[in-house]
Amino acid sequence: MGRLSVTLCGIEMDNPVIPASGTFGFGYEFAELYDINILGTFSFKGTTKDPRFGNPTPRIAECTAGMINAVGLQNPGVDKVIAEELPKLKTCFHKPVMANVSGFSVPDYAYTCEKLDKEEQVGWLEVNVSCPNVHGGGMSFGTSPEAAAEVVRAVKAVTTKPVIVKLSPNVTDIVAIAKACEAAGADGISLINTLLGMRIDLRTKKPVIANKMGGFSGPAIFPVAVRMVYQVAHAVNIPVVGMGGVSTAEDVIEMMLAGATAVEVGAANLVDPYACEKMIRDLPAVMDRYGIANLKDIIGGVQ
Repeated sequence: MGRLSVTLCGIEMDNPVIPASGTFGFGYEFAELYDINILGTFSFKGTTKDPRFGNPTPRIAECTAGMINAVGLQNPGVDKVIAEELPKLKTCFHKPVMANVSGFSVPDYAYTCEKLDKEEQVGWLEVNVSCPNVHGGGMSFGTSPEAAAEVVRAVKAVTTKPVIVKLSPNVTDIVAIAKACEAAGADGISLINTLLGMRIDLRTKKPVIANKMGGFSGPAIFPVAVRMVYQVAHAVNIPVVGMGGVSTAEDVIEMMLAGATAVEVGAANLVDPYACEKMIRDLPAVMDRYGIANLKDIIGGVQ
């Protein structure tokens, strides 16, 4: 493997750059622009047990140094993803892909993960516990160590592939939740999901998106993401995937110094569809500038 290579939960990757779920579709859309096999892997669109139309529009809005979205997990449901999306992806992407899974109950998560676990193309299951628990008053699974651990145990009981739990930053103690996931059997942790944000249109005096509040992402959240990645990476003994406002090759290296084994790129893909390709191509020169021989050597290397 080359100087950019890393190993994530036992799977070798050519480089640590991963487009984040919800910003890269099912991959083949971006394959029309460039060879997506240059990527380490990518996390495909969040998939649920049943089809979802998503939230009412408008549901995406730009704001200073970022964006707010409340798309609402629009997706065709796991059966259609397996029957239609994965075969299309197979024609243009020849590496293991990360399957992002969402749910509204513990059985939802287990059902969807069990189905995707059987797919040859799937290398990792990224389980998003930022969804509202319909049996828990609407609070996110990821806001409670006990609820997050319950999801992990249910998923691990029906799967064989690495399970990476995606955590919400909208909590008081993210380390406690990460440690609970590790204790329940998680193979990795990814963070951070979007921060909760809101903007108001001064002309209409109404929120800029129909859902009123939504996920805030983009460069503005990068320092928060680096801090949380650092905290979690130094508290658990499983790999961490860092994300949140990553926009450049320098950001990738900073995330890895904080403790990330791999780095997801989200909002930047919506600004520039070539963002991940550029980061990968820029990495060797940036590594040379900072005297880095191999990326795997700098993971958690902050002094």
